[in-house]
Amino acid sequence: MSITDKLALSVCIISYNEADNIERTLASLVDLASEIILVDSHSTDQTREIAASFGARVFVEDWKGHIRQKNSALEKCTRPWILSVDCDEVLSPELKAAIREKVLGGEIKGYVMNRQTVYLGKRLNYAWQPDWKLRLVHRELNPIWAGYDPHDVLTAKGSMERLKGNLIHYSYRDLKDHMERMVGYARTVALSYHEEGRTFHGHNLIMNPIFAFIKKYVVKRAFLDGFQGLLVCVSSFIYVFLKYAFLWEIERSEKSSIVERPGEGDGSGK
Repeated sequence: MSITDKLALSVCIISYNEADNIERTLASLVDLASEIILVDSHSTDQTREIAASFGARVFVEDWKGHIRQKNSALEKCTRPWILSVDCDEVLSPELKAAIREKVLGGEIKGYVMNRQTVYLGKRLNYAWQPDWKLRLVHRELNPIWAGYDPHDVLTAKGSMERLKGNLIHYSYRDLKDHMERMVGYARTVALSYHEEGRTFHGHNLIMNPIFAFIKKYVVKRAFLDGFQGLLVCVSSFIYVFLKYAFLWEIERSEKSSIVERPGEGDGSGK
């Protein structure tokens, strides 16, 4: 397919060491987009080379946080329509058809799509579902990434519509990968909370993890996703507990640095 057969669509992606994922992602969308923008934060694997083989314009930038990095990629897009995806997301055939129809239709809107997660080899139907994300938007609606790291949210001004099909999310390589990233995400959220002025309260540490588990396992019926559903709910409990524990630690560390500084308060002048 020549570039003249492709849509007036830019795809923007950020990456770091995603060689295991990015080929699958780009293969699912390369026949749609006339421009692929990749902002990479100094990958040490073959991520950039794989992206370039699909015709992507590759930019290497220092990591600035999820929101700023994604906005950097967004700013580099030159086509009227913009599709934002992550390196571990794949367009289903039904979603591809829906995107093509809407872009060719010319109606200026934002379009949300359901991200369906594949977790430890199982496509989830209840846990983490539904997960509607704004990902396709016309540039005239002034799209911008907002939210707080690492929970970035694409926002735009104008009317929104849901698309058929799924954005398949191949989430974690294995349980170890999930647990390691979960700890990092929890600390990043705690830092974001602290920067926003949110403070630690003991009841959040105790009650919020319980509510998170019950909401997913009982209300959203994650038990119907089998053992993987149970693991998701337990990880949600741990994640919520950790983000408030990290917030407590950050506040405690900050107070200690203010109250007790070297050379102050002991009269020694040392």
